[in-house]
Amino acid sequence: MKYEYVIIGNSAAAAGCIEGIRETDKKGSIAVISDEKYHIYSRPLISYKLKGDVTEKQMNYRPADFYKANNIETMLGKKAVSVDSKNKMVSLESGEKIGYEKLLLATGSKPFVPPMDGLDSVKNKFSFMKMDDVKGIEKVVKKGAKVLIVGAGLIGLKAAEALEHYDCDMTVIDLADRILPSILDKKTSSIMQKHIEDHGVKFILGTSAKKFDKNKAVLTNGTEISFDILITAVGVRPNTELAESAGAKVERGILTDKKQACKGVKNIWAAGDCTVSDDITTGTAHIIALMPNAHEQGLVAGRNMAGSKAVFDHAFPMNAIGFFGLHIITAGAYTGDCYEENDDENVKQLFSKDNKLNGFILMGDKIKRAGIYTALIREQTDLTTFDYQLLCEAPQLAAFAREKRYEILSKGA
Repeated sequence: MKYEYVIIGNSAAAAGCIEGIRETDKKGSIAVISDEKYHIYSRPLISYKLKGDVTEKQMNYRPADFYKANNIETMLGKKAVSVDSKNKMVSLESGEKIGYEKLLLATGSKPFVPPMDGLDSVKNKFSFMKMDDVKGIEKVVKKGAKVLIVGAGLIGLKAAEALEHYDCDMTVIDLADRILPSILDKKTSSIMQKHIEDHGVKFILGTSAKKFDKNKAVLTNGTEISFDILITAVGVRPNTELAESAGAKVERGILTDKKQACKGVKNIWAAGDCTVSDDITTGTAHIIALMPNAHEQGLVAGRNMAGSKAVFDHAFPMNAIGFFGLHIITAGAYTGDCYEENDDENVKQLFSKDNKLNGFILMGDKIKRAGIYTALIREQTDLTTFDYQLLCEAPQLAAFAREKRYEILSKGA
C-alpha cells in the first residue's frame, strides 16, 4: 500500500499535520500509524481519567468523526519499526510495508526509567504517560493503597494528585533537592511542596531508589519504604529511532528546519516532543515538550507537506498546570531583572532582560491575564514602547498604545 502522506504518531502533532494538509490538499490519501489503539486523545488528561473527572470519550482531542471527516485511513495498534527513506517505505512490526510520498514523524517521547536493582521483581509498576498506564493502575489500585512515586516533576505530581481520589498513602522521592525543578525556582517550589504536603503527600528529596525487593524499596540514604504500587516518573526521552533509521539528523531529538523538515533526509518532516526547537528566550536549541507547540509544529509541517509555505519560529517553554487546587503558569527563562509580588501562595515573578520580557512564574490568583505576558514573550516586544511598570502591577491592555492593543487582542492574548 502507498499513500501520498503517512503520519507516524496519533497525538497533537498528528492532528495538526492532518489539519495543515487538508487546508490545501482536500483529496490526497493520508494514513496514520500508531502503536496505540485509541482514537486521538489528550494525554494531559490521563490524570483526570484516573481521578474520575473525565471519561475516556471525553479525553478525545478531536471529534469522533475526525478521521472520517478528513478521509484518513488509520492503522492503530500497529508499530512502525523502521523507515527506508531511499525507497520511501515504512516497515511495521507485523511485517507490512507502507509506502509514502511524504512522511511525518510525530513519534513523541517515552518514559525514562533509570537502571534500578530489583525493579523486575516489582509486580505493580507503571509509568504515567499513556492511556494504558491509567488503565493498568485502575485495575490494581484500592482505597488506602501505599503508592511510591519516583520523580517529583510534572508527571509524578499529577499522578499523586489523581491518586488522592483513592485515599492513597503516597510517598514521592526525587534525587533533586526540590520539587518541580524544571519549572519552579526554590521559593515557589517550597510553596508548592508545602501545599501538596497539606494534602497528605510525603516527600523524600535528595535521594533515589537504590534497589527493590518486590514491594519494598531501599533508598540511597538507607530509608526503606514498603508499597503496593510503584510509579516511575523520572523523566522522558524522545522517540528518535525511526528518524535515525531513515538517516535524519538526531542530536538528542530530531533536528528540523523552521518548516519542520528533517535535516539530512528528503520528504520527511517531524513535529512534537521528538523534535528539537529553537528557544527564543534563551537562544538555545532543545526539546520543548508542550502540547500547543506540538500541534503548531504539526500544522506547519502539514502545510509544507501539501505545498504551502509556513514556519514555526517562536518556541519557548510554557506550562499551565495545577496541583491540588493551586495553579501555576510559567514561561520562558528566569534570567535578568526580576519584578516580584509574593503573598502566601500568590506569587508573581516577571523576568526581563535586554528590554524584553524573558520569562515569568505566576502562582495562585496571580495567574490572571497571563496571556498578556505570554504575548510579550512570544512577540519579543520592546518593553520601552509602553508602561511596563503598570503592566507588572496590573496586567491590562491600557498599558499599551492603541495599535498594540488591537494587535494583542487579534491574537487572542
